[in-house]
Amino acid sequence: MVVTLGAEQARHLSAIRLSAGDSLELLLSSGPWRGELTEVAKNRAAIRLVAPVEENREAPIEIHACLPITAQLGLWDEFLPGTVELGATLIQPVIFERSQYDRQKTEARMERWRRIILAASEQSHRTRIPDLRMPISVGILQSWEANQRWIAYEASTEAPNPEFILKKIAFAHGPEGGITDTEIGMLTNSGWKPITLGKSIIRAATCPAAILGAIQVELGRRQAI
Repeated sequence: MVVTLGAEQARHLSAIRLSAGDSLELLLSSGPWRGELTEVAKNRAAIRLVAPVEENREAPIEIHACLPITAQLGLWDEFLPGTVELGATLIQPVIFERSQYDRQKTEARMERWRRIILAASEQSHRTRIPDLRMPISVGILQSWEANQRWIAYEASTEAPNPEFILKKIAFAHGPEGGITDTEIGMLTNSGWKPITLGKSIIRAATCPAAILGAIQVELGRRQAI
């Protein structure tokens, strides 16, 4: 079977100096495949699929990243690659009170974000492409299904961070300006646990990588036991 790639992917293959006959790995919706590049031109490329990659490189649990729609939508271009590389399996845009949500502008970005997610998945040799959902309001998070749900909160609660367990996890954080008192009260009353990422104020673009890094450290510790 031969898979045809578009202009953007063809340019990437040329940039990394691959040519016809070279071996490479291709990530499809069904998973990664080993293939052979049969053609590479300015506006297209073709890859002959050789065999599926059997190795599983995914985390042992589902990781749901419930990320805020930010006033500066360009921030998503910054934090999406790291979110993918650090193992998120589902990416859910969330409309918070301080999101300054513009439906038309946000939906116009969705296809671009899917391309970024695919590129980051390929770059990091993921065996699964994270699912990007359409935006939801913060209230819907009250009924989000996960064994553990963390919400990053910049104000001190004087409580220790929740204990990590080896089961499905969801995490969220606020946009620029943070999460409101009303929102944090609503989420904690529905079972979300506040977490702190230290005493400094962290940018919205930094939060996903900080939380996912902590999750991956815990996963490494649990898997080593």
